[in-house]
Amino acid sequence: MANQEKSSTPIGSMGKFGLISHITRKVVTANKSTVIGVGDDAAVINSGNEVTLVSTDLLLEGIHFNLVYTPFKHLGYKAAIRAISDICAMNARPEQLLVAIGISSRFYVEQIDELYDGISLACSRYKIDLAGGDMTSSVTGLTISVTATGSAPEKDLVLRNGAKPNDLICVTGNFGASYMGLQILERERKLFSKDRSFQPRLEGYEYIIERQLKPEFPAEILDSLRKTGIRPTAMIDVSDGLASDLLHVCKLSETGCRIYYDRIPVDMETIRAAGELGMEPVTAALNGGEDYELLFTVPLENADMIRTIPDVTVIGHMTTFDQGFNLVNEAGSEIELKAQGWEKG
Repeated sequence: MANQEKSSTPIGSMGKFGLISHITRKVVTANKSTVIGVGDDAAVINSGNEVTLVSTDLLLEGIHFNLVYTPFKHLGYKAAIRAISDICAMNARPEQLLVAIGISSRFYVEQIDELYDGISLACSRYKIDLAGGDMTSSVTGLTISVTATGSAPEKDLVLRNGAKPNDLICVTGNFGASYMGLQILERERKLFSKDRSFQPRLEGYEYIIERQLKPEFPAEILDSLRKTGIRPTAMIDVSDGLASDLLHVCKLSETGCRIYYDRIPVDMETIRAAGELGMEPVTAALNGGEDYELLFTVPLENADMIRTIPDVTVIGHMTTFDQGFNLVNEAGSEIELKAQGWEKG
């Protein structure tokens, strides 16, 4: 399980502003729109002739993450990805990140260092500036709030409400891996809580555990869509579950949908873990959540071009609203698609 005992510098020895100076000492900016970053009362962003997008995400210890098995560096990375994905899912460029944390005296400076190392790694990977934030004391555990800003020409924005009947439903990557990774981690945590000498067995689950602890976002797909001249009609990042987020697009677009059971991409490691735990892999894929993949719709005439983009799968098509929301099973029967959702927020 995650090592929380190796650090030794009490946070109280630095104080709030000393800690802020400590964790921001290596911050550099990469975007011209960042006029003023960390160090002042507010970040200053020059939007120019484009629209500015702002999205905020909140993570609570015990609700969204468990520090028994979540390394601080992974947690920082994941917190950044959650906010970044919201900007990318509107076909915009994420540019700045503001991070606010609530911390208690049980944490050490080195642990907060690791948290911000993860945030900085995500910023570097996705070419985003850490532009500011805040911190305060907490008596309820660790709280992380991440606000992402970005920009795009207004004409390029892709919303959730633009899908039309007959549009193809496309997804990136695969689904259910993050959820199954969480199930494996929780299984080992429960065994560990009963016997502290127990050594967790995580071999063979590396991929699904990484999808849970340190997810990536397929931002490169947006570049591929632009290069091929494909403009999605609607788009959303899949964080609450494939079924839930697809139904959200349908309802905002006033359409129905038909997706096919055997087209939903599921990784072999996800299938194996689901079998071990007596779960149906596609159920995990539809309802698990925290996949941080893209779901988008494109006009039917883009069918040939969309299949040339690696890591994109067409799983069905939009229908008229009165045709409902349907999953076609392996026998060809239609089942009503329902959103069971992701209980962890």
